[in-house]
Amino acid sequence: MTITEHPTTAPADTAVADSAAALDAARAALRARLLADGVLIDLGSPGLYGRTGVFERVYTAVDAAAVRSQHDLDAEVLRFPPVEPLAAFERTDYIASFPDLAASISGFTGDDRTHRALLAARERGERWESFLQPADLMLTPAVCHPVYGLVGDTVPQEGRSFDIVGDSFRREPSLDPMRLQAFHMHEFVHIGTPASAEAHRDGRIPMMRALLESFGLAIDVVPANDPFFGRVGQMLARNQVEQSLKFEFVTPVYGPDHEPTAISSANLHEDHFGTSFGIRTADGAVAHSACLAFGLERITIALFAAHGTDPDTWPTEVRTALAL
Repeated sequence: MTITEHPTTAPADTAVADSAAALDAARAALRARLLADGVLIDLGSPGLYGRTGVFERVYTAVDAAAVRSQHDLDAEVLRFPPVEPLAAFERTDYIASFPDLAASISGFTGDDRTHRALLAARERGERWESFLQPADLMLTPAVCHPVYGLVGDTVPQEGRSFDIVGDSFRREPSLDPMRLQAFHMHEFVHIGTPASAEAHRDGRIPMMRALLESFGLAIDVVPANDPFFGRVGQMLARNQVEQSLKFEFVTPVYGPDHEPTAISSANLHEDHFGTSFGIRTADGAVAHSACLAFGLERITIALFAAHGTDPDTWPTEVRTALAL
C-alpha cells in the first residue's frame, strides 16, 4: 500500500499567510521608525498617538496645500466639535451600516451610594464603566455629518459647498500606523442637484491626484467601498463599487508587493443625506451630495514612509509643493 502524505497547508494558503506576515512586519517597522524618530508618541492603546512638532509641521503643510487646491470652490467654512448629538447621529443612519465603528459618550449621573459602588468595583480591579450612563452624545465618525442638519430644507439650484475639517473617531484599534482610531479629515462637501454633486466629485479627481503626486507619492485612483457591517453590508459594498460611488486615492505605503493604502477619497452620496435630512433643491427635488476627503494623518504618514522622517532632507520639489 502506498501512502501519500498531503501538506497540512496548501501552497496557496502558505503564500497568503507569508504575504500577511510580511505586511504585518512592514507595518510594525514603519510604526517603530515613527516612534523611534520622534514623529509619533505611543499612548498605550492601538491606533492612538500623540504627535510631535515634526509631525505637526508636515500635517499643517498638507492641510494648507489641500485648502489651496480647492480655493476656487469659494466654500463656506464650518468647524464642528468632535462630538455630535445622538439625535443628529441617528438621522445619518450610520449605526445601521457601521455599528462596529461607532462610539458613544457616557457620563456619571449617580448619587453617593452609586459612587461608592463604583469605587468598590474599581478597588477590586473590576470594570466600572457600567456605572456610567449614555450622555446622548456620539463621537463624530465623519466630520461632514453635522452640516446636513444645518443647511435648512432647501438649497439653491446651483447648490452649496462647504469646507469642513475636524476630529473623527472610529472604533477600529490597530497597530497599523495608517489606521488610526482618532484622526482628522478635511472635507469639501457639495449639496445640490444630482448633476452638480456628480460634477463636484468627478471634476476634482484629477486635481486631487495631481496634488498628491506633487508630494512625491505614487498614486492610483480606484473604485472602492466603505466597510459596511454584516451580510447586508456585503451587498451594499458591492453595489457601491458597481455604481462607482466611491473612489480612493491609494499609494503603496508598504511597498509594491502589498495592497496600496487609501489616503484620500472622492465620494458620491446620491440622495442619502438629502432624504435623511429632508433637503431639497429649488425645484423641489431631493438634494444630492458629494464630498472630497483628504485623510490628513494618512497623507502625512505616507510622506514620512516615502521620504523619511526628516522633512529637511526631502526632495526639493516635494518641499516646494508643500511650502515647507
